Parts: sequence; C-alpha cells; structure tokens
Amino acid sequence: MERKVINTPNAPTVGLPLSHAIKIDNLIFTSGATARDSKTGHFIGGDIEEQTEQVLLNLKAVLEAAGSSLDKVVKVTVYLTDIRDFDGMNKVYRKFFPKEPPARSTVEVSKLAIDARVEIEMVAGV
Repeated sequence: MERKVINTPNAPTVGLPLSHAIKIDNLIFTSGATARDSKTGHFIGGDIEEQTEQVLLNLKAVLEAAGSSLDKVVKVTVYLTDIRDFDGMNKVYRKFFPKEPPARSTVEVSKLAIDARVEIEMVAGV
C-alpha cells in the first residue's frame, strides 16, 4: 500500500496538523474543508450557498492536485450546522455534480470550526 500526502497552494492552509488529502493506491481521501479563501486562508462567511461554493472549489483544487477530479468522486460527507440549509447546499452542490452524483451522507452537527455552516469531505478515485 502506497501512502502519499497531498497538499496544494490552490487550497487554503491554516497551520493545522492535517494534510489536504491522503492518496492510498488509487483512492484519495480529502480532509474536511470549510469556506476559506484559497489565497488568504480567511473564512469567507456568507450564506450557505456562498460557503458551499467555496468549499467545493477548494476540494476541486485538492482533487486536481492529487491527479483526480470531481467526476471521480465516489463518496461525499456533508456536515451542516443547520439542516434547514439542506436545500441551499443542494442548489450549489448540483452545479458541481450535474449528473451521476456520488454517494453522499448529509448530517447535522452542533458546531463546526470557525463557525462554518458547512464542512465537506470526499473520497475519489484517481
């Protein structure tokens, strides 16, 4: 089993003890991503649609750095701090996965780091 750390300057880094993703053989496991600006690392805030858009752009950059893409995603886990944001998150999510979307779980959690409204993690093939 070959394990490779994936980090990219095209996704935010904030000095946390984590990698953007880990590649094991032909699978990529991303860390959970929140709505941080990819250049500054600062949290962008905003409504659920703005946050979801930024999160998915960041994850897209991580997957590309690992030699993959959104169309190779097989599993997504979405964490929402308010399940009433489900429809707004889905509105943006559909733009990134317009057909044959990956398997997905969506759960409500009590709180996320930096008061984010959404955090998303993915598993993708190469």
